[in-house]
Amino acid sequence: MKNFNKNNNEQVEVMALFGYEMTPCQPLTFRRRGESETEVTELLRTTIKFAGGVALHIFEVLVGREKMTLEFNSRDLSWHII
Repeated sequence: MKNFNKNNNEQVEVMALFGYEMTPCQPLTFRRRGESETEVTELLRTTIKFAGGVALHIFEVLVGREKMTLEFNSRDLSWHII
């Protein structure tokens, strides 16, 4: 099984679905640098946190049976595993 917590706040590429039903954004897959694409199995919860004028969209997801958190930064449009 992969270790999804290699680095705190690691930047990743995310394929997300925007504007789907009642969920404005849903991450579908992500890719770490130099690795293959990983599928998000289930979206558990979403929250928004405001920090210094930036909205951070936080997605708690399942990848297989592993819980993890993806964060979308609305200022620079970057995704991170936190």
